[in-house]
Amino acid sequence: MSALTKAKGFKKSKSGTYLTMATTAFGAIGAVKQIKKARTENDTLRLIDAVVTAAGIVTGLAVLYRELKRLGDDDVLLG
Repeated sequence: MSALTKAKGFKKSKSGTYLTMATTAFGAIGAVKQIKKARTENDTLRLIDAVVTAAGIVTGLAVLYRELKRLGDDDVLLG
């Protein structure tokens, strides 16, 4: 298996999925900051936007977790 083929398969590997989960979770920091700011400013529309963003992050993490479970021992990078 060539290095290029392995690189293309990285996103579908356990390592790639963990990396994607980490970057998605990192987005939660921004959502929490947005929620705090909206609450201090009593901005309902911004609060709703932040809650919807947070829900998207949670859903994304759930989908990635499910994909991680599906990968099991069939990790692309392990060959």
